Amino acid sequence: MDERIRKVILNLQQNNMAGYYVENKKELLKLIDTLMRSGEKVGCGDSVTLEETGVFDFVRCNDFNFYDKYQSGLTTDEKRAIYLKNFDVDTFLTGTNAITLDGKLFNIDGNGSRVAPMLYGPKQVIVVVGINKLVDTVDDAVYRTRQIAAPLDAKRLKKDTPCTKLDKCIDCRHKQRICNDFVLIAGQFVKDRIKVIIVNESYGF
Repeated sequence: MDERIRKVILNLQQNNMAGYYVENKKELLKLIDTLMRSGEKVGCGDSVTLEETGVFDFVRCNDFNFYDKYQSGLTTDEKRAIYLKNFDVDTFLTGTNAITLDGKLFNIDGNGSRVAPMLYGPKQVIVVVGINKLVDTVDDAVYRTRQIAAPLDAKRLKKDTPCTKLDKCIDCRHKQRICNDFVLIAGQFVKDRIKVIIVNESYGF
């Protein structure tokens, strides 16, 4: 294990969060299988990382009560109902925009449906993060998320914001802006409620 990753995991533990390390997505899925019980209520945040690592397919193909926000044909009201159910799930699955060496998680969200359950509600939150999201400081986390992740995500979502054309954030006031909620998770009251799994590969934006 890289010394930087070892340091992150130690600092996560000091911040009352659990840290895990896996080499690849095969090991990731094996670990997630041990952290979740059959029949659990499971929710998720919007995440390219979870899609690329096969976590979404794993949950869909096993015995979980999955509130799948990616079902085709969902109306706005039906999606909102799923977002509200996520506060009462056993496990909430998500990625993160950045993780710092001192064990803090940083995210920018559009409507809060991803970061809100990370903060409160689900019995456990499992965060999957590739090594490309590891940064030194909170300032680096903010820069990475705004200047790298957000423009790519806005393109993925087919937004018409300036960043999709400029490939950088200019702190716009566009009506389709997705950079609305800036959330830093520095620790937890409930020990190990948040479990962070670092994968020794690059995933997501």
